[in-house]
Amino acid sequence: MPRWLPLLLGFLAAVGPLSTDMYLPAFPAIEAELGRGWGGVQATLSAWFLGLAVGQLVQGTLADRLGRRRPLIIGTAVYTLASIGCALATDMAMLSACRCIAAFGGAASAVIPRAMVRDLATGLDAARLMSRLMLVMGAAPILAPSLGGLLLEASGWRAIFWVAAAYGGASCLLAWWLLPETLPPERRLRRSPMTLLGDFGRIAAERGFLTNAVMGGAAMFMVFAFIAGAPEVYIEQFGIAPAQFGLLFALSATGFIGATQLNPWLLGLFGDRVPRFALLLALASVLVLAASAFTGLGGFMGLYLPACVALACTGLVFPNAAVGALARHAVRAGSASALLGTLQFGLAALGAALVGALTAGTAQPMAILMLIGTSAAVLAELARPRR
Repeated sequence: MPRWLPLLLGFLAAVGPLSTDMYLPAFPAIEAELGRGWGGVQATLSAWFLGLAVGQLVQGTLADRLGRRRPLIIGTAVYTLASIGCALATDMAMLSACRCIAAFGGAASAVIPRAMVRDLATGLDAARLMSRLMLVMGAAPILAPSLGGLLLEASGWRAIFWVAAAYGGASCLLAWWLLPETLPPERRLRRSPMTLLGDFGRIAAERGFLTNAVMGGAAMFMVFAFIAGAPEVYIEQFGIAPAQFGLLFALSATGFIGATQLNPWLLGLFGDRVPRFALLLALASVLVLAASAFTGLGGFMGLYLPACVALACTGLVFPNAAVGALARHAVRAGSASALLGTLQFGLAALGAALVGALTAGTAQPMAILMLIGTSAAVLAELARPRR
């Protein structure tokens, strides 16, 4: 395996976090220009996650049938063209539709790098490789909100999507030029639609997959309930400027990246108990956040600091959930990775949509949804088989 391959896979996988986080500071500006039609700007975030959820099933199946390179190249090309459509959107419905199409193509960048990790490594080696991939991928949530805030102030919200299109184009070219094929023809699976449905059923019925996938999905629900609610709470309730919002969001994402890099070392010390410790700490942090949201104690920092701790804890959940879910599915790594991503991003779409529907000008709906997601993740972790 080339030493630069995790860097390339991380760059490709960063399409998702970049597209999610870069336009968060622009939420108020987008609503000011396009209105609150179709559920407000949060609906565009839900459309993005819906496209990811559906797209990953398709992209994962294609990756098992056609190999890893071709679906990834085509997917990033679709993402690039749809991002151009976002930049040209004239109303909220068009923006939501283009976001959904962009996510469908970008799903290849979410599902295929995980499958490639499973092609190349297992066990602790896979956890190390996944953590290295997330180190690169994690630069996106750190840099994207600040970049989005700067682009918003300099050129308006449409510039954010032009930059996203440029990133997609670069990803497409790099995948075509450098990406090796990790699934040789003799290991590819050619199956009928009914066989595919049966594969998905068998994968979902396996306890290790199901519990790890629900654990990661519930944590994803919590994270994206925060991501969808934070712009309104920070910018409108507390008067944070968009550029400052980007910086604060970047600082909170730094803890997530640091946790992913500590993950292999902590696994060596504590084994499979690491996600449990992380989720219990996250639950305690979200309880503090909820208390602050309902009482007002602590003001802005009463919300911000617990959110930072909770987000950092998910850096010890996502890589282990992915490795645990895929551990027994080497032959169907693409399909298993797709089903994992569909569940996770389906729950992320639900979290974002509920925040948009329940928004009341306060942090309370966001806090309640974060508490629900974290509690569900703890329950799923308790049900996981021990390895």
